[in-house]
Amino acid sequence: MEAAEYGLMDQAEDGMWWYRALHARIGAALARVGGPVLDAGCGTGGLLARLPGRERVGLEYDEAAARRARAKSGAAVVRGSIDAMPFAEGSFAAAVAADVLCHGGVTPELALAELRRVLRAGGLLVVNMPAYAWLASAHDRRVHNARRMTAGQVAAMLRAAGFTQVRARYWNFLLLPAMIVQRKLLAGGQDAASDVATFPPWVDAMFHAATDAERRLPVRWPAGGSVLATAIRPG
Repeated sequence: MEAAEYGLMDQAEDGMWWYRALHARIGAALARVGGPVLDAGCGTGGLLARLPGRERVGLEYDEAAARRARAKSGAAVVRGSIDAMPFAEGSFAAAVAADVLCHGGVTPELALAELRRVLRAGGLLVVNMPAYAWLASAHDRRVHNARRMTAGQVAAMLRAAGFTQVRARYWNFLLLPAMIVQRKLLAGGQDAASDVATFPPWVDAMFHAATDAERRLPVRWPAGGSVLATAIRPG
C-alpha cells in the first residue's frame, strides 16, 4: 500500500466502525482455536492487538508497518511476503488473511499454497475479501487492490487451493447501498480520498450498530461489501 494509507490505518483501526466490525467477525471465527494464530499481512497490528490471551504471530511486508504492529500489539511480527512465508510447515493452528489476497503485490495461488503449508492438519483459515469487481473505486487504487470477488469466487478459490469445509458469506449488507453511493457517486473520481477516515462519533456509532446487528442476526445475507470465508486444511 501507499505509505499514507498505512498511516490512516494505524490511526483508524482501533476505533473506526469498519475495523471493529471486521475484527469482531474474525475473533468469532477464531474463538475455538486452541493454538498459535498467524495474521498474514497484519498491517499496523490492529487485529493482533485484539487477540490477547493466545500465541499470536504477525507477518507484514512493509517494515514501518511491522514495527508499528509490534509496538501496538506486543506480538511477534516477522517481515516477509505471504507468497513465500518464513515459517515451518504446520506451524499454526489458524491463519488469517484479512484483505490481503486482494492486493496487487500478492499472487493468490502462491499465497494460499503457503497458508495451507504453514497450517497444521485440521487448521483453520480465515479470509476476508472486498466484494464485487464493479465496486472498485479510488480507495482500491490507493491501497493497491487488484481484485474484488463474489462469495462464490472466494469459495471456489479456496477449494482450488486444496482447502475443505469452505464457508463464504457476505457481510456489510445493510450499509451496501450507502457504500455504492459513496464510491460511485460522491467519491468516484480518480483523486478521491481513502475510505479509511475518522467519522463523526454519531455516524461511526450508527454504522457500527448496523454491522453489529447484522452479525447477530441468523441470516445468510444475499450481498455485501465484503466476503468473510473460513476453510480447513485437510489432514
